[in-house]
Amino acid sequence: MKVTIITVVYNNRENISECIESVLNQSYPNIEHIVIDGNSKDGTQEVISRYHQHLGKYISEKDKGLYDALNKGLKMATGDIVGILHSDDLFYEKETVQKVVNEFKKTETDLLYANGVYVPKTSLTSVKRVYRSSPLRKYYIKFGWIPLHTTIYIKRDLIEKYGLYDAKYSIASDYDISLRWFKSPEIKKHFFNEWVVKMRLGGKSTSANMQKRKSLEDLEIIKRHGLFGLFTLGCKIARKIPQYLMPRITGMQL
Repeated sequence: MKVTIITVVYNNRENISECIESVLNQSYPNIEHIVIDGNSKDGTQEVISRYHQHLGKYISEKDKGLYDALNKGLKMATGDIVGILHSDDLFYEKETVQKVVNEFKKTETDLLYANGVYVPKTSLTSVKRVYRSSPLRKYYIKFGWIPLHTTIYIKRDLIEKYGLYDAKYSIASDYDISLRWFKSPEIKKHFFNEWVVKMRLGGKSTSANMQKRKSLEDLEIIKRHGLFGLFTLGCKIARKIPQYLMPRITGMQL
């Protein structure tokens, strides 16, 4: 089973090498790593060039934003299943992809989703936020439930069937495409109760100054999918509170 991992990057020379090495260090051998650079100007391209021979595909060109770049990656993907690893982020452990593939084979699922943690930009061992998911119940979605996008792995042929990211959204199109998948009764879904990704806080959708824009886009998407408007949005936002409290209470470290 071939796995495609898509990474989009723009001006992130500080972290892109760790991201790429996280993929290269995976124990699973059959990985196609596609890196889409938005014509970075800070030296990111020079860093990526050191890994060029190890990448499945790599392009560097101006794009129309995050989701336009992700769509380029999806169109290039040749793996049986596809996942996203942003340039700030790392796999949770070296066996992560192997475990995901094993679970796909064992459950014969179409889509797998799991758990992720958020860490500070300067430390990969101090957990600041935990994003646990759970087995899906149909009504959960109306209460703002959705798995962390970078924990989702899906069969590539379903992406072709259900469509690409809607690039009209600048920051919340991952919510839109996830709702397409999770609302469909035709897609067999499986919750894999393991940690699969470490995400650095301070990314495009986690910085405080972007939350207002994200909420406005979320609300438009909620209405688009026939959910409960401000109620669903409020529930979605409220779900973040225990995610931040839990590591403080438990003192979770990596």
